[in-house]
Amino acid sequence: MKFGYRETCLEHKTGPRHPESPDRLRAIRRALADRHGVEYITADLADRERILAVHDGDYVEEFEEFCADGGGDWDADTVAIEATWDAALASAGLAEWAAEAALDGTDGRQTPFSLGRPPGHHAVVDDAMGFCFFNNAAVAAQSVIDQGKADNVAIFDWDVHHGNGTQDIFYEDGDVYYASFHEDGLYPGTGHIAETGSGDGEGATLNVPLPSGAGDAGYLAALTELLQPELVDFDPDLLLVSAGFDAHKHDPISRMRVSTEGYGLLTQQVREIADETDAALGFVLEGGYGLDTLSESIRMVHEVFDGYQPPTDDGDIRDAARETIDDVKAELGRD
Repeated sequence: MKFGYRETCLEHKTGPRHPESPDRLRAIRRALADRHGVEYITADLADRERILAVHDGDYVEEFEEFCADGGGDWDADTVAIEATWDAALASAGLAEWAAEAALDGTDGRQTPFSLGRPPGHHAVVDDAMGFCFFNNAAVAAQSVIDQGKADNVAIFDWDVHHGNGTQDIFYEDGDVYYASFHEDGLYPGTGHIAETGSGDGEGATLNVPLPSGAGDAGYLAALTELLQPELVDFDPDLLLVSAGFDAHKHDPISRMRVSTEGYGLLTQQVREIADETDAALGFVLEGGYGLDTLSESIRMVHEVFDGYQPPTDDGDIRDAARETIDDVKAELGRD
């Protein structure tokens, strides 16, 4: 794979006990050090106009001034220092690179994966939250649409937390389909089944709030039975994966049971959906806070694109996960 990366993203320092630390990127780089076919790309910082396409101008100005004054605690979870401003621009720029590279035909073993931080999917139109300042995937999606490089974009968010920011930005926009598989009841408490979009975006939001303890079988069933037919109907030009790895069974801040091999199977299925819909495919890093599980899972994604075939999952779907999938089907009218 081609990985977008900038040292600037390491300069966003959150403190010794904060889970979203520069060590996340360092661990990923170490895990990929001996892998065949890994290539790193340094992308430009995002232009301010691209940020303003999805974020309120007053918020952007307030965040810039906050960093210029030395930063501090934006909220209980979200920390900034002076260097965070450039890191956030770098992270958004890397996501833009991933989207544009995918649409320019970078695929197969060179499929683009943006390794930026701070992450983005909790950042709403006019506020930072949940470790996130700029919504990287949203910036990337809107940028390629505004440039005429894509008519429509699908964002599949498999982070364990609901991407309330991405949903917020595109909830009334029919050009971007947002789908989230997340742990029910976890921060930020949004992402209910009935949240399906409104106005021009009616039907362009899919939420699958899976129960705690859902594992590979539940995620794969939701992909096959829910997301795949939805995206076939939507027919996106670009499929961006908001790739958080905190649903891993050993991640310290969730209770889900996805395995490292399970992320390989999810990747394989996402690639098949992209092929079926003739969509360009790119990945944008979100969460994942166990350094070993994060780095091993991203290495697994890379291995799939390098030819590895993960073993088929033969596990049973937990009853609670099956019930959620069936409830979403009913909401979609696909039961």
